[in-house]
Amino acid sequence: MPAATLATALGFLLLAGGSAGDEAREAAAVRALVARLLGPERAAEFVVSVERALAAESGLDTYRLSGGGGGTPVRVCGSSGVAAAAGLHRYLRDFCGCHVAWSGSQLHLPRPLPAVPEELTEATPHRYRYYQNVCTQSYSFVWWDWARWEQEIDWMALNGINLALAWSGQEAIWQQVYLGLGLTQSEVDEYFTGPAFLAWGRMGNLHTWGGPLPASWHRKQLYLQHRILERMRSFGMTAVLPAFAGHVPKAITRVFPQVNVTQLGSWGHFNCSYSCPFLLAPGDPLFPIIGSLFLRELTREFGSDHVYGADTFNEMQPPSSEPSYLAAATAAVFEAMTAVDPEAVWLLQGWLFQHQPQFWGPSQLKAVLRAVPRGRLLVLDLFAENEPVYSRSDSFQGQPFIWCMLHNFGGNHGLFGALGAVNQGPAAARRFPNSTMVGTGIVPEGIGQNEVVYALMAELGWRKDPVQDLEAWVTDWARRRYGASQPDAEAAWRLLLQSVYNCSGDTCRGHNHSPLVRRPSLQMNTTTWYNRSDVFKAWHLLLTAAPTLATSPTFRYDLLDITRQALQELVSVYYEKARTAYLAKELVPLLRAGGILAYELLPALDKVLATDSRFLLGSWLQQARAAASSEAEAQLYEQNSRYQLTLWGPEGNILDYANKQLAGLVADYYTPRWHLFMEALAKSLAQGTPFQQHAFDKLVFQAELAFVLGSHQYPTRPQGDTVELAKRIFLKYCPQEAVASP
Repeated sequence: MPAATLATALGFLLLAGGSAGDEAREAAAVRALVARLLGPERAAEFVVSVERALAAESGLDTYRLSGGGGGTPVRVCGSSGVAAAAGLHRYLRDFCGCHVAWSGSQLHLPRPLPAVPEELTEATPHRYRYYQNVCTQSYSFVWWDWARWEQEIDWMALNGINLALAWSGQEAIWQQVYLGLGLTQSEVDEYFTGPAFLAWGRMGNLHTWGGPLPASWHRKQLYLQHRILERMRSFGMTAVLPAFAGHVPKAITRVFPQVNVTQLGSWGHFNCSYSCPFLLAPGDPLFPIIGSLFLRELTREFGSDHVYGADTFNEMQPPSSEPSYLAAATAAVFEAMTAVDPEAVWLLQGWLFQHQPQFWGPSQLKAVLRAVPRGRLLVLDLFAENEPVYSRSDSFQGQPFIWCMLHNFGGNHGLFGALGAVNQGPAAARRFPNSTMVGTGIVPEGIGQNEVVYALMAELGWRKDPVQDLEAWVTDWARRRYGASQPDAEAAWRLLLQSVYNCSGDTCRGHNHSPLVRRPSLQMNTTTWYNRSDVFKAWHLLLTAAPTLATSPTFRYDLLDITRQALQELVSVYYEKARTAYLAKELVPLLRAGGILAYELLPALDKVLATDSRFLLGSWLQQARAAASSEAEAQLYEQNSRYQLTLWGPEGNILDYANKQLAGLVADYYTPRWHLFMEALAKSLAQGTPFQQHAFDKLVFQAELAFVLGSHQYPTRPQGDTVELAKRIFLKYCPQEAVASP
């Protein structure tokens, strides 16, 4: 597409992406962030300002750094609050060797602050740096209070995020709309999912499951949404609000018997008690009424930044593949937006095109993408680091798109990443012929893991070119993270870079399939794209660095995480030994390998996880209970949380998808089923009868369900010393040949 045509196409989009609020408010927001991050004493050493004129030349977010040294304050100026915060982060990172992350920050600032040798001005090449997946709202954010949201929005600002979902509280608005249309309270209650499953209710995949939502939930989420929006907008971020995608409760057919709806198929192995959503026909007169009612009430409550998210066919096959139907369905969603907000821009998750490529052929893709005026549809190329869609859709038929890194599915633990593909991807997308790329995005289903991956992706949002030397980059990252240069720790990260963080091709699905977190069978896949010995060597190197770095909280976190990963690898090793012994009908080797796996490795893993509050099931469940206003609500929320981590649905419908390795979960969910599995294999050999997977699944389901429906309360305070336990586990179980010098 010629540059002039692209500029015309993006006209509305550029307008919608403008910063909210004025310069003084945004500067004040960044100054408050500095005080929260560094404390008032050190914050006084920074002078923060916001000047729109700084971006006059490029039209893109820009920051300028100067000063420092001696008693001179460091001056941080940005074209927006987000740009100023990103400039502050650049100074802390590159001049002070500091580190800000989910697992903790290393903020040992030098005294005096280092000087910026000569004024540094940096403009991002990307209009947007986007954050969040719709699923993140359920896998990670669901139980958050304002204190946790405040930390996250600070993290977003420091990493230069200027476009993000703000979807809390929408069910309260939907309730208002549906009650106004004549549905009863019980019909509305039956429609909404429970809190841990709202993401899939919002995308039309689920209804009812895990619900109903208490009235107090709506009140608290409205309160949170107001605070989230106020803070995001104070930095100049654009908040993406939800819009009507066409899904309606079944009860709408009672109130409007002539309504034209189609019941779609089931999703996620759920039956129609919880799935098979009703989709309003695009030509039905009720479509614009419901869409406009919702958006009018929503924007009256929360205001608007003119960007709205809606996903009509997320992992759901449309009722027709006819381009005319797909275009009409798309146009109906957009027209309902513009009826309320003539400046509306639709943010669309492009996952549907990636998830069902056999359905979304060229004609179907074109029908959707051309049904919205060019520049009014902003597409998230949601899994671009692995399977980009822009390259097979002519840059989304000329619609602007954001190159996104999905990385993580379900919020799983497990060391994983494709740093090479991530590093090269955005620059390649910008170079694509007639590219309409307008930004980069961080879109994990769950956060709080593999922080090195997110540090790189956030940095790429401000880089014009890829990192030239990833080994040097990850070495610097480790140095900043621990606040000191330690050769063994840095060597460990280089090993991880070339192994677990170097996946490619079909292996890069971002989902943990380790036998450890799966219902056992004889058919489990234990292959990896890396040599396990690299993980064991990195483990050894971090332990060698422990005497120097043990006082660093981030180091202790990483040591636990790699110990967890090493034990995950050992579970696979001993599972393979047990399976080989079983298939060879050798009972004693089976008992030996199975005994080590189920009765030694898993208890050792649970014990080391218990040394850190971020790896405690008790902490996870306490968050859920703290969100409640009564004991009955606390029980509902806790059960939501237990289901999500394990069975997901009532019958294990999406079994172990959101698996996590948490102390308590390992002991009382994963370990019992491995006990049952090894006992079943031993019994099979002893009695000379075949192992029956179906019978075992029925047996183990009862144990899984007992955990989910249980009420045992788990510790919320860590116990034991991470370093000492990791050492003991290493000395007892690490294969010495794996860490021996060549």
